[in-house]
Amino acid sequence: MVTKNISFKNFKIKNNKNKIKKELTAIFKKNNSVLESLSPSYKNNYSKKIIRRFKKYSHVKIIGMGGSILGTESIYSFLKNKIKKNFFFNNNLQPKINTNNKKIKYLNLIVSKSGNTLETISNSNIIIKNKDENIFITENKKSYLYILAKKLKAEIIHHNNFIGGRYSVLSEVGMLPAELMGLNVAKFKQLNNLIKNKNFINALIINVNNTLHFLKQKKFNSIILNYDENSENLFKWYQQLIAESLGKKGKGILPIISSMPKDNHSVMQFYLDGPKNNFFTFFYVKDKNPIKINKNKILSSHSYLKNKNLDEIILSQKLATEKVFLNKKIPFRSFEIVNKDESTL
Repeated sequence: MVTKNISFKNFKIKNNKNKIKKELTAIFKKNNSVLESLSPSYKNNYSKKIIRRFKKYSHVKIIGMGGSILGTESIYSFLKNKIKKNFFFNNNLQPKINTNNKKIKYLNLIVSKSGNTLETISNSNIIIKNKDENIFITENKKSYLYILAKKLKAEIIHHNNFIGGRYSVLSEVGMLPAELMGLNVAKFKQLNNLIKNKNFINALIINVNNTLHFLKQKKFNSIILNYDENSENLFKWYQQLIAESLGKKGKGILPIISSMPKDNHSVMQFYLDGPKNNFFTFFYVKDKNPIKINKNKILSSHSYLKNKNLDEIILSQKLATEKVFLNKKIPFRSFEIVNKDESTL
């Protein structure tokens, strides 16, 4: 177990990890402002007074692009069972939210570090209505969205310029909406605990080391075999973090999200017998309230399905696929999430 809620099996490759361990230790010792945002000591640029003022809204529209919205959308999707409010995410140039219901009062949360993101400006122009209340999270400078916020007499929360958009989820960018969702933001801040967790650090070192090994073997595709639909946005965020951070100077990793077990019937043949330029991550979340198979409707030929539920079937398929990968020597790691909460995410 990496933590009490996360069971993790790492890649089965052994290499010299001393260099990675040394560099990682040096990073933790530096006064790194981005890492600081992941710890409990980071001070958000909003007050509890603001949370109390806007917490009454049960319908919230979030407008942003890339790192300004993907982390927050991951939080909402992953922890949706704990959230009693409706959040709507506008992360492309085709907003589909029907806001014609005049009885509903919306809160808009507009997020853009630069304040000049074209898609966010365009969506804000279309989505914001006169009766709405608005919060803008943007840098403290005279950008388009900053000027618009002033014109609308909206609440402005300053986006710290030392935190890049894609690393901003545990700053005000992700934590303000998380508080509006009714979540415990302190529980997200696990950096200090993780640094002290030898299992986590060893797993991290092995992951970095083996990823470098795969790249030397020209394995550039990181394929996520995702067995939990509610975690798809988590991997869209992961996709951006990896692709945008490392895709430079002719190098990088291409993260690909594969929906399982559906993709067993479409691309699995390619994964097993196609080009060997991939490494894989299995991801499964235990369902606490799974749908049960109706045993009275099962034909005798498939009596083994009686008394089973969909979660058991999904887990069995995952374990069977891992076994095939192991036999074919296809590199993979595997996550099993026991419980969904803020600290697990």
